[in-house]
Amino acid sequence: MKNRYELSKIYELYLDSAGVSTDSRNITRGSIFFALKGENFNGNDFALKSIEDGAAYAIVDEEIDSDDPRVIYTQNVLETLQSLAAHHRRELAVPVVALTGSNGKTTTKELITSVLSTKYKVNSTTGNLNNHIGVPLSILKMDRSTQVGVIEMGASAPGDIELLASIAQPNIGLITNVGKAHLLGFGSFEGVKKTKGELYDYLEKHSGTVLYNRDNPHLCEMVAARELLKTIPYGVTQQRATVCEPTAENPYLKLVLNSSRELVTKLIGGYNADNVLAALAVGEFFETDPELSALAIESYTPSNNRSQLVKGKYNTLIVDAYNANPTSMRASLENFRAMRCENIGLIIGDMLELGEDSQKEHKGILEYIKEINPGLLFFVGNEFAQAAAGDNYFTSKALFFKDSYDLRAYLERETPLNTTILIKGSRGTRLERVLEIL
Repeated sequence: MKNRYELSKIYELYLDSAGVSTDSRNITRGSIFFALKGENFNGNDFALKSIEDGAAYAIVDEEIDSDDPRVIYTQNVLETLQSLAAHHRRELAVPVVALTGSNGKTTTKELITSVLSTKYKVNSTTGNLNNHIGVPLSILKMDRSTQVGVIEMGASAPGDIELLASIAQPNIGLITNVGKAHLLGFGSFEGVKKTKGELYDYLEKHSGTVLYNRDNPHLCEMVAARELLKTIPYGVTQQRATVCEPTAENPYLKLVLNSSRELVTKLIGGYNADNVLAALAVGEFFETDPELSALAIESYTPSNNRSQLVKGKYNTLIVDAYNANPTSMRASLENFRAMRCENIGLIIGDMLELGEDSQKEHKGILEYIKEINPGLLFFVGNEFAQAAAGDNYFTSKALFFKDSYDLRAYLERETPLNTTILIKGSRGTRLERVLEIL
């Protein structure tokens, strides 16, 4: 007879386990293996192997040719994982901060975690595990020692945030911003706002609190549309902050707080000021020491190609190549222009998933690049190549590459020297492939 357990029984097994595994190639001994399915794999095929490799149990939703009592059958493995995480969240009963947005989610999450860690034991999303699988896994990593959870939520289609909020059940939430990202999935900018606003909807319904950037008119409008929402504003005006202009000598983001405390970060880009102020606002909500919060932010070092200054072998690199959409691309270019460096260059990758607006948005970025007028100009991908076709400025000045492999091959032959280069593009263009050459 197949082993079919109620969720409460699976939860008991989880509490006695070494946690949850979803990758049969990296099984933690004593964990519970959830046999998830993807486009190119079926975890059910590896259930018995996971047990051989040390898993205590395997949760499956297809018939397995085995009578092993450690194989547990369920209707849908993914839904069971999500339900288990939601149940665990209710049992923990600790405050959870949730955040989403078109740009800056992961950096803001890391800054919030740094600030809250000055006072609390914090468990937060690892990397950018922010989807329908990553959020449950982040919740299930929380234990009885956790005092605050910080959960990042990503979305590419309507209903995504609603689902993730039902799993994470946040008490406090914020949307970093709303921009033209994933338009292919959302259909329009209004679709972006509606989907991100699902976090506000959850918090309004469950008497939670929203922190919102008062300097952002879109967020102000979204807050105003929800009359019962409990809110706390933050932002440059609200927190009486001054954002200092970057220079070639001092490119890092620097703010002056309350007209006195100078805060110097290791982040590149004035657009990160909102992320810093959001983290400070969350810290104030949780009553962290203001000075310790500021020191935590000053100590934070970005990674994974986000807002980084990198000294290459031959050039200075501003690397912001983890992702890109029209809002973040424009912000990166504006900050780069404000630095007023000599001998500047741009390596720009396509902005993906923009749907019908793609060509219009790429052409808009091209017009701004003309104003910057860099000495070196490389594009990667078909969208920018198509948008620039027939424009004499770009046909005479820029080089276009099908992908980052082709660009890398060119740079190995023709490596620029002593140039400050901004590297910005969507994740799919994989611009990080060229970093070691430069």
